[in-house]
Amino acid sequence: MKTQVCIIGGGPSGLLLGQLCHQAGIDAIVLERRSREHVLSRIRAGVLEQGFIDLLKEAKVATRMDTQGYPHDGTVISFEDMEVRVDFRKHTGTSVMVYGQTEVTRDLYEARDLTGGMTLHDVDEVELGNASLDGDAGCTVSFTHEGQRKTIECDYIAGCDGFHGPSRQAIPAEKRREFERVYPFGWLGILSETPPAHHELIYANSERGFALCSMRNEKLSRYYLQAPLTDKVEDWSDDAFWTELKRRIPSRIAETLVTGPSIEKSIAPLRGFVCEPMQYGRLFLAGDAAHIVPPTGAKGLNTAASDIHYLFEALKARYQEGDAAAMGGYSERALARVWKTQRFSWWMTKLLHRFPDTDPYELRIQRAEIEHLATVESAQETMAINYVGLPY
Repeated sequence: MKTQVCIIGGGPSGLLLGQLCHQAGIDAIVLERRSREHVLSRIRAGVLEQGFIDLLKEAKVATRMDTQGYPHDGTVISFEDMEVRVDFRKHTGTSVMVYGQTEVTRDLYEARDLTGGMTLHDVDEVELGNASLDGDAGCTVSFTHEGQRKTIECDYIAGCDGFHGPSRQAIPAEKRREFERVYPFGWLGILSETPPAHHELIYANSERGFALCSMRNEKLSRYYLQAPLTDKVEDWSDDAFWTELKRRIPSRIAETLVTGPSIEKSIAPLRGFVCEPMQYGRLFLAGDAAHIVPPTGAKGLNTAASDIHYLFEALKARYQEGDAAAMGGYSERALARVWKTQRFSWWMTKLLHRFPDTDPYELRIQRAEIEHLATVESAQETMAINYVGLPY
């Protein structure tokens, strides 16, 4: 098989790049390790930045998001019973969209089906042609599919295959530098068929730890609790979760909280990770293959989308304008934004969580920071700009 771009990874990043390439007349094949059903079963992020929204519109897959998504003009930060609302629209002129990653992925799959683009699932033993990755003669991706060994010849490889995929590992160890911050807690999350606790997201810092009240729609809510890394899902009954959530969110919200059976429950560790550079010759990393952020601040999926923007712009310059040099600037442009989102996620995580070594001094600093946010317009503006999304 031959193509211009081989995309490794059939999650939202890879599918978005594939759809954008189709719109620009660039041929691409998508390879995915898991089944389509498995990919669509993943419960992930649900807050989309304006830049991501614009990309979905450019890819012509925004119809359902526009009709079923929930624009959010602000969010609430609380410290015990003190609440601060940050008005996104007031400070930035725009908002974010609450629309689940699963729904984004479903829309992208359906759009790709309509275009007839090739997407291969249940692909195993993927190997990148290391000898040619940094050469001038194109590259290859070999893999096993339906019991047969197959090879794709391509101009470029987009590694959208997550932290554990083969793409990053194909960059020689001496050619890459990795930065990591592992946080000493995780997020216990549940999905429930209940109305949201509030019409906007609530990020809560309490003496018992962090909590987040989020949603997918008016009948489907997503909640999170900071939990020790030693906890397991089976340690938490639904009743125990709801009881603990009520203790951590402002009392006026807790009094009206509607509870019910969970339909999904999981624990995710928190970490920050960045790989530099994000390209090696003809191989380009995007999303979790290159970087991970703690979910505080909703930057994971959105930063992956910004990677896709920069990579797609370079591909357009290469194929539509004959500017091959544009591909060489991808890593620098992408990393500049990656580190800004790392900073914001780190700040939100430090502000809202109780660390094992948090002492009374640091608690007062957290309170002072939130009081500063409540009283200083420029502080609210800075948070709003970062949350809504820095321009690409």
